[in-house]
Amino acid sequence: MRDEQFIPVPQSRWLPFPTSVSEPAERDGFVHGLKRRWARERRRRKVGRAYDMALEIARVIPCGAEVLDVGCGNGFIAHHLSAMLGTSVVGIDVATSTEAAIEYRRFDGIHFPLEDDSVDAVLLCYVLHHAQDTGAVLNEVRRVLRNGGLAIIYEDIPASWWDKGVCWIHNRQWKDRTGPCAFRNESEWRALLVSLDFEIVSERRLSRWRNFTHPVCRRSLALKLNRPGTFNMQASR
Repeated sequence: MRDEQFIPVPQSRWLPFPTSVSEPAERDGFVHGLKRRWARERRRRKVGRAYDMALEIARVIPCGAEVLDVGCGNGFIAHHLSAMLGTSVVGIDVATSTEAAIEYRRFDGIHFPLEDDSVDAVLLCYVLHHAQDTGAVLNEVRRVLRNGGLAIIYEDIPASWWDKGVCWIHNRQWKDRTGPCAFRNESEWRALLVSLDFEIVSERRLSRWRNFTHPVCRRSLALKLNRPGTFNMQASR
């Protein structure tokens, strides 16, 4: 019987991977390249989504306003918004650090590390359903907001069986890190916000497909805080 011989297959420029089993180094390099490209694409999407949200928020917050981003996560919304408003947006979260170069402060999930009446706007972008005491967090928002200030809220709303399923998956992913999530429908959010003397200035329905990896019904709310008889620090400047 004739001895079998290995016949090398020439590398084709049309194939993105090595065609010979004798090229493990090239194959490893190809896999490593794919991983790097995927990580780069994920970062682009993350930064891009943050930019789009910052652009929306910048339309309702005046330039030069002092802003607090609660639960800022990677910090890219605060980073973009700082450039758009021409000011330094402070970001706070429970993690030890954040990715973006922002003014970052760590907090315990309830008490904000800021003085009373110290900011013109507070952002809560998909944060409140993670709060273990939503009322306490919103009371902290009232404390740090100047009279007439704005609170901008983005939230997932379990409006249908599909949305409830997506929220259930989200809770399974996060409950070990931040505790169980507490999702509310529109009427429950309204009742809670009104009980804390927030006035809903504007409300928008958002497409569930703005994030294909988390397709859920969403709302954005702009709330105004008016405390009768409270000195308006913003107007005095």
